[in-house]
Amino acid sequence: MDKRILIVEDDMNISNIIKMNLVLVHYETVQVYDGIAALEAIEGGGIDLVLLDVMIPKLDGFALMERIRPKGIPVIFLTAKNTVFDKVNGLKLGADDYMVKPFEGIELLARIETVLRRYGKEEAEITIDGVRVYPNKRIVTLKDEPVELTPKEFDLLLVLINNKNLALSREQFLDKVWGMDYYGDTRTVDMHIKSLRKKLGLQDRIKTVFKIGYRLED
Repeated sequence: MDKRILIVEDDMNISNIIKMNLVLVHYETVQVYDGIAALEAIEGGGIDLVLLDVMIPKLDGFALMERIRPKGIPVIFLTAKNTVFDKVNGLKLGADDYMVKPFEGIELLARIETVLRRYGKEEAEITIDGVRVYPNKRIVTLKDEPVELTPKEFDLLLVLINNKNLALSREQFLDKVWGMDYYGDTRTVDMHIKSLRKKLGLQDRIKTVFKIGYRLED
């Protein structure tokens, strides 16, 4: 079942951008624009995580946090307030993380994954050394920091993982990742393998197999 995230943000444009990022990786979302509506949504149940702006009408984020804390629902503050006092105050009130606007969508998704995993609410992950891969969400982190992979790099990584310890030829990688209709040459595979090794620090894991191709080793 997809996780349900409550977006509490009074700026509709920002709220919609956040929603778009979450929907792309298959989270369910609920949008509200003031603290009272947020409280009602939380009281209704079924919320797995709250993204909470501080400066919202009717009941501000800090006051709302005090109402959320006893319910054990994880909270990430999203706010333009970037003073140390505000950050410390938010965390002391029980927030699990604190992000200052503007922020990158991929960083937000990685923070959500980390918090949900801490609460045991996230899907199973694939771990290779310090690399964590979330296939359904198409997210990769290295030492808990998000790593931006191109769609083909991500697909290639999954092929390596799903065929661990098996050597695949460059032609097999082309077929599985780029499709049978791809007319480029096998150097495309080499370039993408090189990029994966560099971005993820997997030089010792992704092995070159002489006259064959590549394999991911335990």
